[in-house]
Amino acid sequence: MKALIVIDYTYDFVADDGKLTCGERGQAIEGRITELTKEFAENDEYVVFAVDVHEENDPYHPESKLFPPHNIRGTKGRKLYGLLGEYYNQLYYSGTGHVEWMDKTRYSAFAGTTLELKLRERGITEIHLAGVCTDICVLHTAVDAYNLGFSVTVHKDAVDSFNPSGHEWALTHFSGSLGAKVLEKGVEVK
Repeated sequence: MKALIVIDYTYDFVADDGKLTCGERGQAIEGRITELTKEFAENDEYVVFAVDVHEENDPYHPESKLFPPHNIRGTKGRKLYGLLGEYYNQLYYSGTGHVEWMDKTRYSAFAGTTLELKLRERGITEIHLAGVCTDICVLHTAVDAYNLGFSVTVHKDAVDSFNPSGHEWALTHFSGSLGAKVLEKGVEVK
């Protein structure tokens, strides 16, 4: 069994005027992320939207010293970006049980969430990752998944970052250090 985890593909991380945006790099993967999400959802496979959430003016969160305020609860910055947001709304209102929104407060989608429990309940052993940023939240989620014994697949054409060199480094780290499959258009990249 497999699941797709879509990480932080929100307005603040992708839109031109987002608070911590990947800009054009993030926008360029919109079609592929939406296509993957549809593929998983329409095949009744589990899809998790792991979405960063922060409280306004929280001086205790470690990211407050590293990044400008972003993905603040109750703001448009937390909404899924573009076509993916539209598709999520269709899924939500259709009541499908295979799609879930999961707030996260740290880089990894596993840290402080019920993600591992939800995956184990469903007998999922293989996770597929898409979203932003390749070298931050996608990377930390992949490392935790590896440490928890999940098989990891990263879709190269559905991840990106505001840091091009970090993005490239993370792609080699996935396969070289985590034994993950890295796919582009469904074909393994060597």
